[in-house]
Amino acid sequence: MSLAIFDLDNTLIANDSDYLWGQFLVDQGIVDKAYYESRNAQFYQDYQHGNLDIVDFLDFSLKPLADNLPKQLYEWREQFIAEIIKPILLKPAQQLIAKHRDRGDTLLVITATNRFVTQPIVDLYGIDNLLATTPEFLDGRYTGKFTGVPCFQAGKVTLLQEWLATSQETMTGSWFYSDSHNDLPLLTLVDHPVAVDPDEKLAAFATQALWPIISLRGDECPLNHFITQPVLT
Repeated sequence: MSLAIFDLDNTLIANDSDYLWGQFLVDQGIVDKAYYESRNAQFYQDYQHGNLDIVDFLDFSLKPLADNLPKQLYEWREQFIAEIIKPILLKPAQQLIAKHRDRGDTLLVITATNRFVTQPIVDLYGIDNLLATTPEFLDGRYTGKFTGVPCFQAGKVTLLQEWLATSQETMTGSWFYSDSHNDLPLLTLVDHPVAVDPDEKLAAFATQALWPIISLRGDECPLNHFITQPVLT
């Protein structure tokens, strides 16, 4: 049994849920279109370039949670999942997850996108363990702040180490699947790093490091090309 870790955005789903949630808020008229759309796009570009100020972004992205009642937020999120997320779930990703589950591996998603957005997406894939940036919730309302360490870049390693300290899991034989060079701190930590539809920087690094590079955007996942350990019985 090993630990199989998955990034979420542009890895298990065919887009970025953080960016899409922001666009959903714009399209629904929940936030100011001109301001929010422009800022959302700039933050996404910063993320792609590897220079995102995560605290500044979280101040921006979590504010709509503080500005609205939870009941209304949950209704919007349900609509978002049904209309925006379900169409971009990836069949090969489901096959990959099933392969690790059949091997007896422990499944974990670790994502920079906040837990409010990502928990129901991870639930769709049937994965019980999620590490994500956690929005603060006090006295029945979201505050617009976050708790703990942002789950981003080296913060993913920090949160994983905290999780390992309270679980029965180890990093022996561990896997991590990601599309982004922002995840290099964790990719270089696991025994089996796999670049999934990688961005340009990650593709170059993975090629030099001789890591497997796969795509989950087709009809079938190339499972047996890189998962070679025997299934546990």
